[in-house]
Amino acid sequence: MLEFLNTIIPNIMSKLPDFWTAIMETFIMLGVVGAISLLIGTLFGVIMVVTKKDGILQNRILYFIIGKIIDFFRAIPFIILIFMISPMTRAIVGTTIGLRGAMLPLVIGAVPFVARQIESALSEVDYGLIEASQAMGCSPLEIIFRVYLKESVPGIIRATTITLITLIGYIAMVGAVGGGGLGDFCIRYGYNAFQFDVIYVSVIVLLLITSLIQGIGNLAIRKTTH
Repeated sequence: MLEFLNTIIPNIMSKLPDFWTAIMETFIMLGVVGAISLLIGTLFGVIMVVTKKDGILQNRILYFIIGKIIDFFRAIPFIILIFMISPMTRAIVGTTIGLRGAMLPLVIGAVPFVARQIESALSEVDYGLIEASQAMGCSPLEIIFRVYLKESVPGIIRATTITLITLIGYIAMVGAVGGGGLGDFCIRYGYNAFQFDVIYVSVIVLLLITSLIQGIGNLAIRKTTH
C-alpha cells in the first residue's frame, strides 16, 4: 500500500508530517474561528432582529448603524480584507502570518456573514408567537431565548453549516499570505513547486471536510425540524 501511495502521490508522502500539521491547523482555525464568529455573529443577528421596525426593542438608529457596518465588511472581498486590516492584525496579535495572524481576519470576515444568516433565520419565526409571549408578560430577554432562538434552531443549524463551509474557503485563502493550514501547504508545496499531486490531494481533503460538515448539518436539521 505504501509503495502504491509513494507512486501516485510521492510529494505528499515525502511531506507527510507537514501535511498532517496543515490538516490540524485547518481544523483548529475552523473550530476556533467558527465558535467565535458564531457567538459574535449571533449576538449581532439578534440585535438586528429585535431593533428593526416593529421589533420587540425597536431602535432604528442602532439597527441602521449595525446594518451598515455589517454590509460594509460583507462588501469587501476577503483577500482584500486580509491586507486592509494587516496593520491592526500586527498591532493586536504581533504578526500577520501563521495561525495567530490568520485568526483575526477570519473572524472579521466571518462575523458579518453569520450576523445576516442568523438575522434571516430569526426573522422566519412566526410573529404570532412573539405577540403571544408579549401578551403573557414575557420580558424581551425571555422572548429572545424562549421564542426566537428556540424556534429558530433548524435555521441556526443551517446558518452554522453554511458558515463553516464558507470558512473553509476563507481558511484556504489565508494560505496565500502564509496563514497556515491546507491553503498554505497547497500553495507552498504544490503551486510554487509545481507538485500537482499536492494540489489534488489538498483539494480532495477540503472536499471531504466540506462534505462531512454538510452531512452533519443536514442530519442535525432533520433531527430538530418539528
